[in-house]
Amino acid sequence: MSKKKIFVAVTNDISTDYRVHKICNYLISKNYDVTVYGRVLPNTIQVDRAYKIVRKKHFFNHNFLFYAEFNIRLFFTLLFTKTNIILANDLDTLPACFCACRLKNVELVYDSHELFSEGPELQGRTFVQSFWRKLEDYFLPRIKKSYTVSESIVDFYNDKYRNQMGLIRNIPLKNDIADVIEVSFPSQNKTILYQGVLNPGRGLKPMIKALHYVEDLDLIIIGYGKVEEELKQFVNEENMQSRVHFLGRVAREKLFNYTQKATLGMVLEEPLGLSFTYALPNKLFDYIHAEIPIIAGKLPEVERIINEYNVGVLVDDYQPETIAKTIKELLNNKQMLAQIKTNQQKAKEILCWEKEQQKLDQYF
Repeated sequence: MSKKKIFVAVTNDISTDYRVHKICNYLISKNYDVTVYGRVLPNTIQVDRAYKIVRKKHFFNHNFLFYAEFNIRLFFTLLFTKTNIILANDLDTLPACFCACRLKNVELVYDSHELFSEGPELQGRTFVQSFWRKLEDYFLPRIKKSYTVSESIVDFYNDKYRNQMGLIRNIPLKNDIADVIEVSFPSQNKTILYQGVLNPGRGLKPMIKALHYVEDLDLIIIGYGKVEEELKQFVNEENMQSRVHFLGRVAREKLFNYTQKATLGMVLEEPLGLSFTYALPNKLFDYIHAEIPIIAGKLPEVERIINEYNVGVLVDDYQPETIAKTIKELLNNKQMLAQIKTNQQKAKEILCWEKEQQKLDQYF
């Protein structure tokens, strides 16, 4: 009996998109033949995976022209590809996937990694935001199988479209297979870690400013993104070159080695649009699994996890002085630090992909 084929479409960097990787491995465990379709990105990491990866180089890599080119090429690729199911990741892959499914009469599953039409980069761009909202208005009520990453996004879409979207959170594997390597930070001080994409609204500038008020604490930044050079310039302006360390992109298979070395982890996403307000960043769970106490902003989904499992402390606002005060109080409270680590050991037994992925059975 031949395996069922599933075609996975994604515009993110396949080498660092942990969610897509985990779901593909889940599909392989269910005896699917998996092909992932993406794009070639600058500085991407070559990876060896158990599923087939197809990456296309594009003429355009930004704005409307990229999305148009990507979807046109994806649509024609799908027309000439035999598959039983198409898995579309995020709204920017959905037009091609939806149309191909209708033409080929194959099943469509939609994974919404965020509240796409309410992203921070769309705020104030009325025409562009209206375009993405219209796409959601058309497609989402017509998709029978869909899921997303947080309860707040589930509620938002259900209130708007009555589409019964499911919840699959982006949680790490408890028993992840990783490359164990010896790593060190370029710092003798205690460290607070940011890992993830370097985009606007991640709380990095307030955190850099907060370092003025906290002695013996350095900021480690792991990741890449559109504001990387801007952040490096900001570090120079704040005269923080000796206390802010950019480690660049680290392969997912090696990342945990760095995460567990940090003293604290930061999740200071700012509420720039509903997408960030309702976000549940996967680094929050990475920090829990690494057993490093968390400094977090009061976004509803983040606050829910912090309070339910008591794995960190919340800042009252994003003022550098407030962030610094919260950090110092935590670092000086040895009893609370010990209790948080104990709580994290319990929480990671519950908040793990081995349990979360079981909910995928209803979609595949």
